[in-house]
Amino acid sequence: MRIGDVIYFFNDFRPYYDRVLAVIGVLANVVAIVTLTRGRCGLSKGVTWYLVAMAGVDLLVVVFQVVLQRGFYFHYTPECNIIDTMGYMSVACSVWLTVAFTLDRTVTICFEKLKSRYCTEKSAAIVIAVVSVLSVLTNIPWYFMYQSYFCMISYEFKTYLGWQIFDWGQRILTPVVPFMLILLLNAVTVRHILMASVVRRKLRGQRDGEGKDDPEMKNRRRSIILLFTISASFILLWMTQVVILAVQRITGQYIGMFSYYVVGDNLGTMLQLFSSCTNMFIYAVTQRKFREEMINTVKCPFTAIQTCIKP
Repeated sequence: MRIGDVIYFFNDFRPYYDRVLAVIGVLANVVAIVTLTRGRCGLSKGVTWYLVAMAGVDLLVVVFQVVLQRGFYFHYTPECNIIDTMGYMSVACSVWLTVAFTLDRTVTICFEKLKSRYCTEKSAAIVIAVVSVLSVLTNIPWYFMYQSYFCMISYEFKTYLGWQIFDWGQRILTPVVPFMLILLLNAVTVRHILMASVVRRKLRGQRDGEGKDDPEMKNRRRSIILLFTISASFILLWMTQVVILAVQRITGQYIGMFSYYVVGDNLGTMLQLFSSCTNMFIYAVTQRKFREEMINTVKCPFTAIQTCIKP
């Protein structure tokens, strides 16, 4: 198959993918927010804060980058300036909140002394606020990327050293640095879990394969599963984007009209956008109480309608 045929396939397939993704993304994140804010999922308040914030920002990603950027075509400023800038802000916030959540769970699992001070509802609220403000401030320059009146990238953005440094810095901050941090934090967590398991088995005088009824390990299991599934989803869905970005920046070969880079970039973007609607399904698979509450949340509107129409 020729590269041109593959590119044409992506161009034909993308509108259908975007429509399905928009519907699933909006519904999934709204259901996740409503379910989590009810506070009946058996999660700590700090974890709930993180998950609600992540769902809210993922909803913004779907609205700005899927529905508005890819679903409509804006030809004049400031519409495209505002929409593109909000899209960059929401993606950056989503990525760094994932890092913040990973750090919170790593501290909870690996650092008992720090846990009582850092892994609290107040700390979660502060971290979420700081990440949100920084994501907004660091992405404001994107607003000035286009020429006046038309949604065309300005000559200055392509040629000025300051803009090139900004572009490089943004690509490194989102998603390369978060990608590496999540890998590092998960490596620390895995190492701690393995070492703690060996120590606990020795202390309890058990052989390998025993100790399945250890209550402490059972209490940690839910937190560990949630952390690893969210991290694995992020890493897998962002990996193509990170690899393509690294190759482009290192080799200096950017996307041409008929190039393997355009295929990789399209695929990476599709997977990256898909990551904005996967968390609710991860919660439903890994958290029994969330699954039960989610079903109740979905049933609520139908129950209310049924109550209203009853004579």
